[in-house]
Amino acid sequence: MKVLCIGAGYSGIVAGIRFSQKVPNLDLTIYEKAAGIGGVWYANKYPGIGCDVPSLCYQLAYEEYMQWSSFYSPGHEILAYLRRIVDTFKLMRYIRLSHELVHARWDESTGKWRLRIRRVDSLASTSEEFEDDADVLFLATGAFNRPSWPKVEGLNEFQGRLVHSALWDVSEGHRWEDGVKDWGEKSIGVIGNGSSGIQIVAALQPRVASIFNFVRSPTWISGSFAIKKLLELLDREPDITDLHGGRARCFQIHPRLQEIQTSARGRSNPVSHVTIRGSEQQKALAKALKEEMTRKLASKPGLAEELIPDWSAGYRRLTPGAGYLEALCEENAVLETTPIARITPAGVALSDGSHRRLDVLICATGFDMTYQYPFPVLGRDGRALSERWDKRPEAYLAIAVDGFPNMFLSAGPNSGVNAGSLLAIFERQVLYAVSATLTMQRQRIRSMEVQPQAVRDWIDYVDGRN
Repeated sequence: MKVLCIGAGYSGIVAGIRFSQKVPNLDLTIYEKAAGIGGVWYANKYPGIGCDVPSLCYQLAYEEYMQWSSFYSPGHEILAYLRRIVDTFKLMRYIRLSHELVHARWDESTGKWRLRIRRVDSLASTSEEFEDDADVLFLATGAFNRPSWPKVEGLNEFQGRLVHSALWDVSEGHRWEDGVKDWGEKSIGVIGNGSSGIQIVAALQPRVASIFNFVRSPTWISGSFAIKKLLELLDREPDITDLHGGRARCFQIHPRLQEIQTSARGRSNPVSHVTIRGSEQQKALAKALKEEMTRKLASKPGLAEELIPDWSAGYRRLTPGAGYLEALCEENAVLETTPIARITPAGVALSDGSHRRLDVLICATGFDMTYQYPFPVLGRDGRALSERWDKRPEAYLAIAVDGFPNMFLSAGPNSGVNAGSLLAIFERQVLYAVSATLTMQRQRIRSMEVQPQAVRDWIDYVDGRN
């Protein structure tokens, strides 16, 4: 069986492990458009980048690691963890870096996928295209790979440094701290208060002259609740005092480590109950979050009223926001809720007529989540996946799409969860694709395709749960 995987992030790495372990007589290639493995953790190097899932939970079930430096692992450590996995399972023999998918087409006459790949030589500034084919196509491209810029008038007129959080330039062997050493006298603007914006503000505030966080809406910050739960599991031992900082290495020597890890995972999943509208759990969470945020923002009058939402807690996925509230309370930080009118060459003009002069403008505005891939994928009868997903992205179990035989997805539509780690989802999606591939191989099935009715039934189920 010839399998082509697109992407070498978490899903692509898991695919490399599981396909090579379980499918005999396998011809596997993993094409990755970037110059390194890691997916979102390779591409994103912005200040303060880290995971919003506890380190004990954000790892593969069969490749545990206990030497994280903090409770919420920083981005460079996650990337190092992924590189260790690739080395451990000798996956580089399958991976082709700087190889980007340009076009994919299902060939009915041969029962194979025909792909066109662009190979880029960055040193020579050249590229070439070639074709490849596969019995099975596994799209592990993920959802966080196409930065979304804010639709604000004048954005390209800004004369200072303009950067997107997902396009932060950090050379190999360096960290983001090296690039901001001379920002002590600069005025910084950050658009957005999603997870990346929150992390950037917290990381940069102590290092700059002033920082303005431009936000369209308030947000719930879950703070240290997860840490408090873990401290309960650890019996509040006196030597474990800073799980957000450099003393989390105690994980590796704690006598109840396995129990702690199992409990941490188990406690993270039931949190999804708080997303049930009007439930007692949701009301209790909102009350607790409001009290915690009000306490932390008390030193700057009026800030709590601007930042604490009036909509239900759990409406959006919660973010720990370590240090964010504290940063906003500092004198050099401003939470700006007045709408942006336009970007000027010197800064940001607001709708009330005021203007904020900036040296650096950071757009922490997330990614294009429309599932409209930058490359065409043509299924049966030449139908484009972009057309199939024009009105709404749909995939059975977030894995398979009718009209696209022998194609499987990781992180497809509706993969997202509002509590717990996505890695468990990715692992199961990969195993589904592996199982389907094995079935085709053992039974000599030419093509396998989900039926349209199965997709509709699944979407009806999803809608019924919302």
